[in-house]
Amino acid sequence: MELGQTFARFVVELNKTAQPFQSSIVLKTDHRSIDVKSILGLTHSVLTSKSFQLEIHGPDEEEAKREMVKVFQHFHMPVTVNE
Repeated sequence: MELGQTFARFVVELNKTAQPFQSSIVLKTDHRSIDVKSILGLTHSVLTSKSFQLEIHGPDEEEAKREMVKVFQHFHMPVTVNE
């Protein structure tokens, strides 16, 4: 992904959307796994990756899955989510 305003908004929106959830939200990329609630790690992971998978587990995981996928869709980014 190219570094710029859209990239910055995508990272901030992912992080902001994840914060209220109690569930663990991990983004698996080409080379690493990162807690989506960690904006520093998230920035590097998103910038250097082409594929994304969300692993979400916890008491509010169904709602978290829906909301996180919405962010990816809004920015036209492909993502898969654990069942």
